[in-house]
Amino acid sequence: MKLINVRDAVGRALCHDMTQIIPAVFKGPRFRKGHVITAEDVPVLLDMGKEQIYVWEPPPGTVHEEEGAGALRDLCRGTNIRAGEVSEWKIELFAACGGLLKIDAGRLAALNGIDGLMAATLRGNRGVQEGDKVAAVKIIPLFIEQEKLDRARLVCGNEPIVRVLPYRVRKAGLVVTGNEVARGRIPNAAPELIRQKLEPFFAECAAAVTVEDNPEAITAHILGMIREGMDLILCTGGMSVDPDDRTPLGIKNTGARIVAYGVPLLPGAMTLLAYYRHNGKEVPILGLPACVLYSKITAFDILLPRLMAEDPISREDLALLGEGGLGPG
Repeated sequence: MKLINVRDAVGRALCHDMTQIIPAVFKGPRFRKGHVITAEDVPVLLDMGKEQIYVWEPPPGTVHEEEGAGALRDLCRGTNIRAGEVSEWKIELFAACGGLLKIDAGRLAALNGIDGLMAATLRGNRGVQEGDKVAAVKIIPLFIEQEKLDRARLVCGNEPIVRVLPYRVRKAGLVVTGNEVARGRIPNAAPELIRQKLEPFFAECAAAVTVEDNPEAITAHILGMIREGMDLILCTGGMSVDPDDRTPLGIKNTGARIVAYGVPLLPGAMTLLAYYRHNGKEVPILGLPACVLYSKITAFDILLPRLMAEDPISREDLALLGEGGLGPG
């Protein structure tokens, strides 16, 4: 703590709250502890009767929390992320476009493992809209050692921790399977449901067909839609182990690479994910069980944002979904 003339205090941080009294109008803290004094603040302080004030004398090798928060902002802010102004000594980060939020959880944990540093984010691999707050960073003490910020740069490396991948899928093809639907025994609810699910991603169901439980026909329609330029293929119905359910075989017979038949998510455990390589591009094929037609949130909703952003999903990614994968049923 150091006593200096208020006129010499620009750029220095207050070490205690300062109260302003305006008779019959206001009484309360005009400047808070840690506030960095600006040239505009000096006349206000003089009006408050403050010719001399106590300011923090930064310990050697430290920086003020505001500067430190800026360093954390730069470590975290990646593609399609914009930063707000410093507010209450924290900086918030926002999605600059709609897309898939990606968080490097390992490096985020490493950063937060350094005493005095804080970065909090939304959970990754979820869809966000433009303007959504996705993260905030803050220095906990008033001053932070430069050595800790240098260490944070080392553990974070050159790649930012938080980014948004814009949605890229624009056209989806829908193959509705099942004798009961194809023969008109029950209504075909899938096209309207799929339309509603795709709408938030600015994508459309550009091709749709209803076929009986015939694996050869299912295979032919999937391949035909891929040749027509569909970015994503969705197959609804016929995903269980019943002998009449032939959709998994129809997908397998395309020659697609099967990532998993069965995921640790409920509802939707019988979901199948595959990729078919066409013209140098991996086209996802998703086999959807009947639960997507009546459950509000299923495995489909969890995987869809990643598929729409063309973010590859591995078997290891799916295995990690088991924690938190028990839905409302």
